[in-house]
Amino acid sequence: MRVLIINTSERIGGAAVAASRLMESLKNNGIKAKMLVRDKQTDQISVVGLKRNWLQVWKFVWERIVIWRANRFKKNNLFAVDIANTGTDITHLPEFQQADIIHLHWVNQGMLSLKDIRNILRSGKPVVWTMHDMWPCTGICHHARECTHYQQECHHCPYLYGGGGNKDLSTRIFRKKQKLYDEARITFVACSHWLEARAQKSALLANHPVLCIPNPINTNLFKPRNKQEARDKFKLPQTDRLILFGSIKVSDKRKGIDYLIESCKLLAEKHPELKDTLGVVVFGNQSQLLEKQLPFKVYPLQYVSDEHQLVDVYNAVDLFVTPSLEENLPNMIMEAMACGVPCVGFNVGGIPEMIDHLHNGYVARYKSSEDFANGIYWALNDPDYAALGEQACRKAVAKYSESIIAKKYTDVYNKITGKHA
Repeated sequence: MRVLIINTSERIGGAAVAASRLMESLKNNGIKAKMLVRDKQTDQISVVGLKRNWLQVWKFVWERIVIWRANRFKKNNLFAVDIANTGTDITHLPEFQQADIIHLHWVNQGMLSLKDIRNILRSGKPVVWTMHDMWPCTGICHHARECTHYQQECHHCPYLYGGGGNKDLSTRIFRKKQKLYDEARITFVACSHWLEARAQKSALLANHPVLCIPNPINTNLFKPRNKQEARDKFKLPQTDRLILFGSIKVSDKRKGIDYLIESCKLLAEKHPELKDTLGVVVFGNQSQLLEKQLPFKVYPLQYVSDEHQLVDVYNAVDLFVTPSLEENLPNMIMEAMACGVPCVGFNVGGIPEMIDHLHNGYVARYKSSEDFANGIYWALNDPDYAALGEQACRKAVAKYSESIIAKKYTDVYNKITGKHA
């Protein structure tokens, strides 16, 4: 069986990391898998990159111009929505023609247009679409937040300036998707039960199966290692308690930087003794921004993409914190747990499915800096702290190991192709 995984990027972004890991998981479990991307970042031979040219750049810009115009020439939410009006027809490529299964992932920002997806569906090849956000089941947005219009038909989009209108850009794209999806059967896969529940309520997906399969992780790589050695590699103090916060772009408001700052200030006020014993490791672009904003010692690291180095980062800390405001199934929580590091996160998206409250971490009330601070203090001072890490690691191995996830997807592939395992 040959599977072609399609994603905009090979390694940048959570969806790209998850798609790459799935490819490796499938290959390690007897499936011939390749990946087709717009942006190729490694020399991995099983990853094929589209040829880059000025036309691709123009396609990306043109999509933003259309959105900008519909948004009354405001920059607000310019990248919170996508309309898939531009892309590349991949059906003529040998990788596509040789594949038995076409497996879509995150295909926005000029990778595939709705027309390109129609060509894929009309090829007759079975299609699986793993959803890393809500875009496949809404008109134009990646996260609907409190809006429920996608359950009937998108309109008055809250992401468009002035609320759009009764037949705004979201309505037009919604109807195009509806017509597109009606032409063929697609098996949609959500990475979390949170996303699965929302997808099942979408009018767009009413006639398509929606399953839930989490992302995989290599638990032979991501596992507990020697903390002292890990700290030495990054020149981190051996005796302090260290918490970790990371993001591709640290200043991204959706990742909750404001809540992290406020939580740390509350911690320092309530427990002033922590100022001398607690440090915050921050990795990601613009990590140095937090040095002057937190009341604790900050250890800024650049964004880490090498997975072996990433394992050392997790093993160097005592706690991973993610005050993110929009999440599906965060890879970073999975990575930290696999390394035996307890986690603290808000009760949003798939986070409470990963962190078992007071068992392997702490799930704080959504947007409550005070409860987030309580979670940090509780985790670091729990008398049975070692057990938290052990339970976190045990859950990652049991739920997210490559072999387990590869088996779930193989069962899906066999079902839609009429084959039996």
